[in-house]
Formats: sequence, C-alpha cells, structure tokens
Amino acid sequence: MSGMVDLKEFLAELGKTQKELKNVIEQAKDIGLELRTNSKMTPEEAEKLYKYIVDGIKEQIQSNRPIKKDKEGAATPKASNKKTSKTPKKEEAKSQLKPKNTKKKKKEAPTPILKKKGIEIVDTFENKTPPVENAPKVVTPSQSQIEKAKQKLQEIQKSREALNKLTQSNTNNANNANSAKKEISEVAKQEREQEHLDNKRRENIKRYTGFRVIKRNDDENETQNSVTENKKPTQSAVAIFEDIKKEWQEKDKETKKAKKSNKPKAIPAAKNNKSHKIDFSDARDFKGNNDIYDDETDEILLFDLHEQDNLNEEEEKEIRQNINDRARIQRKNPWMNEGGIKRQSKKKRVFRNDNSQKVVQSVISIPEEVCVYEFAQKANLNLADVIKTLFNLGLMVTKNDFLDKDSIEILAEEFHLEISVQNTLEEFEVEEVLEGVKKERPPVVTIMGHVDHGKTSLLDKIRDKRVAHTEAGGITQHIGAYMVEKNGKWVSFIDTPGHEAFSQMRNRGAQVTDIAVIVIAADDGVKQQTVEALEHAKVANVPVIFAMNKMDKPNVNLDKLKAECAELGYNPVDWGGEYEFIPISAKTGDGIDNLLETILIQADIMELKAIEEGRARAVVLEGSVEKGRGAVATVIVQSGTLSVGDSFFAETAFGKVRTMTDDQGKSIQNLKPSMVALITGLSEVPPAGSVLIGVENDSIARLQAQKRATYLRQKALSKSTKVSFDELSEMVANKELKNIPVVIKADTQGSLEAIKNSLLELNNEEVAIQVIHSGVGGITENDLSLVASSEHAVILGFNIRPTGNVKNKAKEYNVSIKTYTVIYALIEEMRSLLLGLMSPIIEEEHTGQAEVRETFNIPKVGTIAGCVVSDGVITRGIKVRLIRDGVVIHTGEILSLKRFKDDAKEVSKGYECGIMLENYNEIKVGDVFETYKEIHKKRTL
Repeated sequence: MSGMVDLKEFLAELGKTQKELKNVIEQAKDIGLELRTNSKMTPEEAEKLYKYIVDGIKEQIQSNRPIKKDKEGAATPKASNKKTSKTPKKEEAKSQLKPKNTKKKKKEAPTPILKKKGIEIVDTFENKTPPVENAPKVVTPSQSQIEKAKQKLQEIQKSREALNKLTQSNTNNANNANSAKKEISEVAKQEREQEHLDNKRRENIKRYTGFRVIKRNDDENETQNSVTENKKPTQSAVAIFEDIKKEWQEKDKETKKAKKSNKPKAIPAAKNNKSHKIDFSDARDFKGNNDIYDDETDEILLFDLHEQDNLNEEEEKEIRQNINDRARIQRKNPWMNEGGIKRQSKKKRVFRNDNSQKVVQSVISIPEEVCVYEFAQKANLNLADVIKTLFNLGLMVTKNDFLDKDSIEILAEEFHLEISVQNTLEEFEVEEVLEGVKKERPPVVTIMGHVDHGKTSLLDKIRDKRVAHTEAGGITQHIGAYMVEKNGKWVSFIDTPGHEAFSQMRNRGAQVTDIAVIVIAADDGVKQQTVEALEHAKVANVPVIFAMNKMDKPNVNLDKLKAECAELGYNPVDWGGEYEFIPISAKTGDGIDNLLETILIQADIMELKAIEEGRARAVVLEGSVEKGRGAVATVIVQSGTLSVGDSFFAETAFGKVRTMTDDQGKSIQNLKPSMVALITGLSEVPPAGSVLIGVENDSIARLQAQKRATYLRQKALSKSTKVSFDELSEMVANKELKNIPVVIKADTQGSLEAIKNSLLELNNEEVAIQVIHSGVGGITENDLSLVASSEHAVILGFNIRPTGNVKNKAKEYNVSIKTYTVIYALIEEMRSLLLGLMSPIIEEEHTGQAEVRETFNIPKVGTIAGCVVSDGVITRGIKVRLIRDGVVIHTGEILSLKRFKDDAKEVSKGYECGIMLENYNEIKVGDVFETYKEIHKKRTL
C-alpha cells in the first residue's frame, strides 16, 4: 500500500486542534506507536489509534518500528520500503495486501450501526499517479479459487453478524447515557467538518482521499483502466467480484429491513455519489492477517487517490437536512432526556420574552372575580407585565390573587382594553332549560327610602296589620316579604330597611324586584338614603314610582319635593316627565288605593311572565337560625316551582325542603313564581342575596355546594394576601397600632353583614376593629375561647341574649359581652371605644414673641437674654422656641422670667424683660423667642 497518513490530517479528521496534539502522541505511546509532530503512519496504525482514541479499544502494535526521517523530514514507516526494492518474501506482500482486499469487500455492504463511527483517512498528494511497479501480479482465478473466496466472505459475514449483536447489546444498555452523549457530540463534529469540506468543494479546492474502493463502471475510473488496460485477467476478476458483491448486498438489505423496526438509524456521514468510504470502526482483526496472504483467492485493485468530488448543491442540502432531522430524533432518546428538556426550555424562554409575539386583544370577556394570571391569559398579556403594572400603582399581588373591580378597570385603561364582565357564579350554576308556556306572574315590589320616612307604616297599612310597633326603636331590622291582594291580583312586597348600615341588604332587594316604590316624607324631602335607593333602582334597571308620604302633616310643599327629584333627573308626569308621584298618608290611608292601582297598571305594561313547570330558581332574601327549626331562609321564586321534598343548594348551603310557610304562618306545599315563603331543611344559613337552585337529588346539591365553598375559600385566602404599599408603610411607622378584637353574633345573616360593614368603616390609621369571628345564632363558649387571651376583646350580640352558663364563663375569662336591639347604639358605643384608644389631637396656640437685645453670662447660673416683648404676652414656664435667621435651633421652656430684678409671671407687649432658658445657654443678640401653648383635642370618627 502506497498511502501514508499524515498526523496533522489525522487530527483534522478527529476534529481536534493542534493544542491537543500532545495528548494524541501520548495516546499513541499507550498502544506502542512512537509519533512526532511531523510523523506519518500507515493506515493500519491510523485505524488502531482511531479506535483507541474514539472507542477506547486498545490494540497493541506488534512490531514497534523505529521512526526514520526521509530527506523531506517526514516520518516514513517500514512498509514504505516497497517503493525502492521488492521484498523476496511473498508472505510479507500478502500481509500488506490482504487486509486491504477485505476492507473493500466489507465496505461495499456497511452496517448501519458501525457506519456512524466510520472515519475517512485523508492523504495529501499533488496530482501523483499511483506507482504501478508496486502492484502485485494479477492472476486469473479458477473455479476452486472462486469457491474459496466465497467461503472467506461467508466467514467474514458471520464475524460481522456477531459484531452487530455485540454492538446492539451495548447500544441498548440504559446505563450508557454518557456514551450516547459522546456519540451525539461526535456526530455534530462530523456535521461541522462535512459542511467545511463542502465549502471547499464549492471553491474548487481539491480534496485528496485515500482508502477508497472505486465502483467498476464502464464509463468511470479512467485512471485505473489506464493501469490495467493491457491486462485481460483483471477484467475477469472484476466481473467475478461484482457477482459476489451483489450477493452480499442483497443479504445486507434484508438485515437493514429487519433492524429498522427495532432500532433507530444511526447518523451517517455524507456520502459521495461515486464511491464508498471504508469504515475504520469495523472491529475486524487485522492482526492475524498481517502474516498470511493468499494471492490465489484475492485480487488487488488499485485506488484513485486524486478523485475530485463534485456534488450537486441540492443533493448536499437534502443530505444535511436529513442529518439534522435524524440528529433531532436521536436527541429525544431516553438517554438524552436532560438535553432535550434544556433545548425545549430555552425555546420557551425565548418565546415568552418575545413581547412582539403577544397580540393584545381589544375586547375581552372576563368573570366578575378573576385571578391575576387568569386576567393575563384572557387578555393575552404577559403575566409579569400585569403584576408590574399593579406594582407600580402601589398594589403588591401574586398571580393567584383576585382582582377587584377597581383593579380590573385600571388594567383595562393601562392596556387599552374593552372589558365585558360576567357573573362568576354562573359557572357553578346547573344549566337547565325550562320548557313550557310562560304564564302571568305577580309583580315584585320593593319599598325603599330614607330612615323614618314611613316605609314599614305604608306596608302595614296595605296589609291592614301592625308591624312597625314590633320593631325595636321603630326601625325595621331585617328584610320582610309579604303577599298582598288587590282587585283579585296579587302583589309581592319586599320591605328593605332605610338605615344606612343596611344599604347592602337594600341593594339585594332591588336585584329581585320588578317595580321600586321610593317613599319620601313630604315634610323632610330628599335625603342621603333616598338618593342611594334611586341609584340601586337605576342599577337594577327597574321602573320607579314615588310615594310622597306624610301628607297629613301641615306645611307640606309638594312642588319643592318634585323640584328636588327633578334635579336628580326624575321629572314628574304632570311636569312633562315619565315618573308617577303619588301623594299618600300611611297614617290615614289616603292615596293607598291609588298607589296599588298604579303598581298594577305598571305591571300590565311590563307583561311580567314566567315558566311555572320545572325545577325552581329562587333568591334568598334573608337567612337565620330559629330554635327548633335550625337554619331557615326567606326566599322568593323567580322561575319554576319549589315543592316540599325538593333538593336544592344556595351558595355553600344545601338540603331538602322540609316545610314551607307563607307570610301569614300557613303551611304550603308549592311555591310558584313571585311567591314568598320561609323554608326549612338547610345545612347552614345561606347568605342573603344568594341564588337557590333546585336539583335532582341530594348528591348533586352537596357537590355543587362544595364547589362553591372551595371557590370562596380560595377567594378569601387571596384577599388576605393583598396589601398596598401605603398600608404597609403606615403599619411599620405606626408601631402603636391598636386593634380591638371582636366577635359578632346576630339573629339574621343580613343584619350580621350590615353590622360588620358598619364597624369596618370606623377603622383608621391608628385603631382598628378586628373581627375574629362572626355568625348567626346565640353566643357559645367557643366564642368566648376565641377572645379569652386578647386585651380589649368584646363580644357583640344583636337581637340575641347569652345564657347563664355563657355569662359565668365570660366572668371566668374576663370577657365583656354587650348585646343590642338597635343598631344605632351598637355603632355609637364602638365609636366611643375606639376614640378612647386613640391619642388626642395636639394643636398649638401662639401666645407671644420677644427679641434678644443683649446677653449676660452669669457664672454658675447661665446666660440671661435681655429682651423686648414684640407681640403678645411672655409667660414663665411656657414652652418656647429659639429662632435664629428664621430657623428653629432650640425648643424648650422658660426657666426664669424677670422684670428688672424682680421675678415676673408674665410680661406684656412693649416691655423689657430678662429670659433664661432651661438647660440652654447658646443665645445671641438678634435671636427671637416664640412662646406657644399645646391644646389637646379628642379625635372624632
């Protein structure tokens, strides 16, 4: 063999740099090969060195030849002596040529597994023609020689199959993850090298290749034909070899098809369109073949070492694309999960940070209560941008916090969004389409107005039954619902309290009503709660009828009352408007019939109808706990029919209707639309204003209630995490923040919520009411234990009384229990309690001013300032500021005040005096004394 491998080119094929040359020389010494920087080596030595470096297969070189340098300075192996003289030993020539023939046969049918580790050894020549004189004698084989060649090929095939099994078992080893990563890195190196070589081809740079077996075609290999054109036996040997090669290729194709289904293809190097590379990673034993050569069975073919590769650019591009695709597949194998995850996460990070890919929607539909991350998803915004915007506005939130209405509006304005708000609880409601004929239903009328304007008295007169006198203080404490008949038609009335604390309850009442009657006292006019009631009716989009009450009183000015309403946008009909103003007297009953007729006419105009068949949908007006009944609720049906025995749920409460009682105390079996009743059979007290929905069975009711409980619990936890920077800074600066822990118990759910809201409005930056627990029902020992360890703890009861055992325990725990029947008293007493804990307001009152004209330093006494009073009166012992050039340099008290030699209590304007300050002597001529008093005032809430 005439080709030698240069060490630098060997490094280039391995993808190593000159800095790693020393490591390669050290590794060559391990297998018995002595190399230097400019050394050359035989292909066999290069093959063994490659296996040792890449695969770790250590094969010692039998005869460690001495390295000699030729005239050019390159190391020439011992095998190169054949160029000058022929060896007398025929066996030595056989050992040099037989492995090369084996490589040719094996390369023509490479296996997919070994192919990925193949290496192409490149030798540099400058358009030299291979030496013909070194070629051995070519003979024409006989039939027996052909049979021997076939047997030899079969033995090689068996050894290759054994090697394939061994390689496949090593590949399937799950613990060899590091080896797989190394293979992938080698493939990437080969891809880069191949791309570099392709660029050289495009620049028409010759690439000299060695160890290539050239396919024998009639129109190719002109160089080899020129060598063997006068040798007829060569043509015969080639034909025989081609037949053997075809037989071997057919077997190899069957092996490839069987392996495709079991094992992914390895990544091959780029193929030449005219030749095949010999795979040096083929673990063949060259050691034993170096000593024996049989010229009767093998034929030597010469190699073209100066072939120019010209690949089509499209084919090259397709080959590179296939390599990249297969490399991607290779990275996703089980051994490379870690690498695959890193690549994917990198892509995701780039995608998230690319704000240009986020297209902000102009109109979004969001639920009424939405988390921060849900808002970002629905608006197609980056979560970090949403949190940052709220952060800049002074609100620190996490992605799981709920956004209130104000925050949603601010975000919509910041990101230029149009928002459509949906009811959150609609997602939890059981969707059931009611089928049937809509029938006429009674109107639901809500009576609203300012406190003590006569709402309950009006309803009492309509029902011909006294109700107002049973209410403590003449104030309605919670919602009542009643049915009234007029001219054969029924009207449902909802009486809402007029007190400001019950605005939330009144708002719920307006949500279920069809017509709103606003009661205004003719002698008092429009008040704060009157305006609030009108706003609630406007939000509920219900028609309004004005009832001008107390017409029996003297000096009533109806025109003034109508003018006040007109200023709010409610013009009377007789003034050209659309609102009815009915004068009535709840005391005498005047105008009541006219009011009812107006209500029925308005109901006929509205054509109120509802479906009576199907499961009921109702609204809870009030909930409470009654002795012997448990949790009860006053409900008004909106659609369907509620019957005794029906399963239902309302917010977190669920159950089955045990009994139903109307406003007269009579038991009823069915409740149709717009009818009101008190129901029992609830698991707990439902909140006022919640929707009651009938379902098929108890299991569905329980499941729906649990869903709502989970949602409300998450919402409550989220709200507790929100804190603004202003609040946080105030709490840090205000170390004396005082809290009054309270437990609130009330008879009804609506009253309980109203009390809580009223007390929370009393909180300020210095003192606050902390509601530890609130509930409906009597005071229990558990309530006492909650506040037993807290200072200033109070238990507040509304319309309830503690039992004897509870009173004894309260004395034991030193806990104060206060009960009330009127909400005014409760709120005022808590306001007084808060005022007692608050520090007073300190105000200053200016009393006098004096100018320093002279100073006198008296030993063991101090400095006395001779002054003239320029304003007010200077008093002894009063607080004083020493001002120099408009800057306060000292604040203290006047220790001594003298008029000439006599002590003086005070000195008036225009007189001279001597002033000595307490513990301060740095007084200069021109300074000014300013005296003042501190006045302490109590705070107000």
